[in-house]
Amino acid sequence: MIDSSKYYDQHAKQYLSTTRNVDMTSHYAMFLPYIPSGGCILDAGCGSGRDSRYFLDSGYQVEAFDLSESMVQAACKYTGLPVRQLSFQDMDYEDTFDGIWANASLLHVPMDELHLVFERMAVALKEQGVLYCSFKLQAEDFQREGRHFTCFTTDAFGRFVDELPWFSLEELVETQDLRPGRAAEHWINAILKKASVPPVG
Repeated sequence: MIDSSKYYDQHAKQYLSTTRNVDMTSHYAMFLPYIPSGGCILDAGCGSGRDSRYFLDSGYQVEAFDLSESMVQAACKYTGLPVRQLSFQDMDYEDTFDGIWANASLLHVPMDELHLVFERMAVALKEQGVLYCSFKLQAEDFQREGRHFTCFTTDAFGRFVDELPWFSLEELVETQDLRPGRAAEHWINAILKKASVPPVG
């Protein structure tokens, strides 16, 4: 199995330089209306800490984790948070967060492990909590530069969520990649609301 976190350890400087200053305002605007003022957000797969920093500066309580040691160190330094080194598969939160922000991070979880991971996120959310997640808009998964990418079309993601009784799909939109020179790449962005308590946890 490919450990995508190794890529971010090996290419930390390059990754940080191309992602930390990306303007995510339009994506925040999709997520934050669901979060109560001063609510608690988990930045899951936080990378550089860019989004954690934004949420902190906007008055939210924030926790964050990433599997890459280099990203954890960078995010700790950038945000001042005690960022955890953790995988999605090992999430151990329960009834803690008003929202989970998983921007361009769940796509590194293999398809056959996604159901378990979505269960763990539902357990981590409070009642009526929401999850934001994004995936590359493609029909087929792929591997590149030592990373695995799980991909969805909009229809395929809708069918995937239909198999998750503990979430309801609130929003699903397609967007262009916001990084310079990447506008030809497209993403799906979803808001899922916790609908029931999974059997795990």
